[in-house]
Amino acid sequence: MLETRTHCPYCAFQCGIRITGSAKAPVVSGDPDFPVNRGRLCAKGFTAAATLSHPERLTTPLARDVSGNLVPVSWNAALDRVEAGIRAVQEAYGADAVGVFGSGALTNEKTYLLGKFARVALRTASIDYNGRFCMSSAAAASNRAFGIDRGLPFPIADLARADVVLIAGGNPAETMPPLMQYIDELRARGGKLIVVDPRRTATAESASHHLAVTPGTDAVLALGLIHLLIRERLADADYIARRTEGFDRIRTLVAAYWPGRVERITGIPEATLLEVATILGRAGSVTVLTGRGPEQQAQGVNNASAYLNLALVLGAPGKPSSGYGCLTGQGNGQGGREHGQKADQLPGYRDIRDPAARRHMAEVWNVTEESIPTAGLSAQEMLEKLGQDDGVRALLVFGSNPVVSAADALTIDRGLRSLHLLVVSDFFLSETARLADVVLPSAQWAEEEGTMTNLEGRVIHRRQAFTPPDGVKTDLEILSLIAERLGHKERFTYGSPAEVFDELRRATAGSRADYSGITYDRLDRENGVHWPCPSQIHPGTPVMFAERFNTLDGRARFLGDPHLPAAEEPDEDFPLYLTTGRLLAHYQTGTQTRRVPQLDRMAPRPTAQMHPLTARRFGVADGADLVLTTRRGSAHFRAEVTPRLRQDTVFVPFHWGGAESANRLTNAALDPISRMPEFKVCAVRIESTTESGGLT
Repeated sequence: MLETRTHCPYCAFQCGIRITGSAKAPVVSGDPDFPVNRGRLCAKGFTAAATLSHPERLTTPLARDVSGNLVPVSWNAALDRVEAGIRAVQEAYGADAVGVFGSGALTNEKTYLLGKFARVALRTASIDYNGRFCMSSAAAASNRAFGIDRGLPFPIADLARADVVLIAGGNPAETMPPLMQYIDELRARGGKLIVVDPRRTATAESASHHLAVTPGTDAVLALGLIHLLIRERLADADYIARRTEGFDRIRTLVAAYWPGRVERITGIPEATLLEVATILGRAGSVTVLTGRGPEQQAQGVNNASAYLNLALVLGAPGKPSSGYGCLTGQGNGQGGREHGQKADQLPGYRDIRDPAARRHMAEVWNVTEESIPTAGLSAQEMLEKLGQDDGVRALLVFGSNPVVSAADALTIDRGLRSLHLLVVSDFFLSETARLADVVLPSAQWAEEEGTMTNLEGRVIHRRQAFTPPDGVKTDLEILSLIAERLGHKERFTYGSPAEVFDELRRATAGSRADYSGITYDRLDRENGVHWPCPSQIHPGTPVMFAERFNTLDGRARFLGDPHLPAAEEPDEDFPLYLTTGRLLAHYQTGTQTRRVPQLDRMAPRPTAQMHPLTARRFGVADGADLVLTTRRGSAHFRAEVTPRLRQDTVFVPFHWGGAESANRLTNAALDPISRMPEFKVCAVRIESTTESGGLT
């Protein structure tokens, strides 16, 4: 039986999988020869192939008719509509009035071509992607401190060899379960896991210490631990002197975060703070990891910088089995932020405002430097201006569902409905696709070839197992067809994804994220290659910062500011904190996983988790239907009463749309550097509640 070795379509762990059988009856198993997951898969991975022949699969283009209904049309008719809409909007409102919204789920080839399409075929500055909602704060912190952003600057297997791993605001036991094998090995060796999270998650259950911080106080906790490390003479003074800059400023900053004050703000007892600081300071090797908890806040960069500073004080980055890293979320969250989807970025992490970067890309693309647009708006800002006089009037969406994933989703819904043209490329009719004027059916993960870059910077080969159904095209084909209709055929003619990748290699040559030495053949022979890899004889870079950081002087930078309160905190009208996150059964906006019966049975609808004392205070029975309301809107949930989170906090998952959309509630306040919305903290109230069976 024919077998294809490829990779899971979901999270950034990018588990190796093996597929046998046909597209109508595929069989998925873990690949024991892939060194990251080592044969293990989660429930989502084992059921990943269920979407390939799903009855709701899109196999023909759809266009909105005069009655307002989406009806099947030919590819020519659909592309005619797209071309005409783009030309009309740009003629009336200018090039930047057409926007592109991408995804951290796209392959590197798609990411690269999407950025090129925006700048060359559309000549628009209006491009960004949903990764702005995921990794942008930690990426900015790493760029500022290390001079480069690679989620994990070391192999994932190093976690098993650390003495202590601290995870702040991440829950890999549910979001990427195969990672936990390395934590299990750590614990079996006598190592310790410390988890910072308002909830006692499945990951926190494995921890020696769970620090249930008040939402929005991550920087206070990290600065308080640094205060204690300095006070107890547990800081690595030699490392700080040899390998860093700016410590004196941080030492002055943390003087204001003495244990008593930190306890009052975070809720963590002084004795626990001292115990944790002592464990960290006396360990031989420490790894500090951040997840979306501290990052998805209006002070996300400052939060991530505080934890990064903690790692530097401990002398961890660049040492064996030690360091700072962030747990990338989306499947290609790492590669997706490297190659041109961001409004301010060209391939290889090049700054679009840098004249040298613009000259390099003009040569690769065979265009003039002056024709490349400047930086545009970030994702949330672009979406909030949809349909406005100074905003985007036509939007092309690839692999994303922003009406569910963006903060303050009701505002985004109104903006999408106001557009002159909305085009969505997807393989299911997502909530965003239901609003579109044109829907283009695209190939799924097992039906196309390309590369992905996992959370440890390992570039891997996603191999094609099946041909797409009749009537379905890949996103690379779709982009090339639209570019051809706009008069750019000569710059968008590729015989295969490998040809796109070869151009990407040239585009990234000499950049921070240098892929120029990586080829498909190498990826197959070596089970992936870690970037940067500047030549075909270069071994790749599994471990970064062993000798120097990517700064001019080779030293890491201590950076950070005093903690600020969340943009919105509880008050009399909205007395509780709301925080959001993921569940084991589902992924992102649930467009795929909610259609898989096994996963849907595990979590058929969203619940609102609250402490038993909170439920008693507000008269909520376990299993009751309820409405949660914030200053932006309301959404429906089922109550889940559990002692596993703080009494002042309600947790809801964000995998559902419509009336069950968590992001109808979330606050779009932005981090001033990363432009990350504050998904993780806002004020909420319980509006109404009934016994299970109906809403009042």
